[in-house]
Amino acid sequence: MQLLSIFLQVSSGTSSWFTPVMMGGMILVFYFFMIRPQAKKAKQQKQFINDLQKGDKIVTIAGIHGKVNKVNDDNTLEMEVSPGSYIKIERSAISMEWTTNINKPAAEVKK
Repeated sequence: MQLLSIFLQVSSGTSSWFTPVMMGGMILVFYFFMIRPQAKKAKQQKQFINDLQKGDKIVTIAGIHGKVNKVNDDNTLEMEVSPGSYIKIERSAISMEWTTNINKPAAEVKK
């Protein structure tokens, strides 16, 4: 029992600088592996949605495939799902991942 109390006293003296360093390290790991990539992906998604124009092939989050027919000023767009059939959707309902895969050549998608 006496050995345990001596060990705790010794280890508490060395942890005065070690604990803040470890906490700072954990914060850096969370930032670089979780927060930063999510912020970068959100920025790319916003840029992708802002750059949409007539004729772009898109896929909604719900999986509906079509072409942009008209881009409206009220954060919506008109999408042609089949010839002569149009639906109005919100810009935020567009999936960047699926759309970029649709627009890639077939040889790149198979890799």
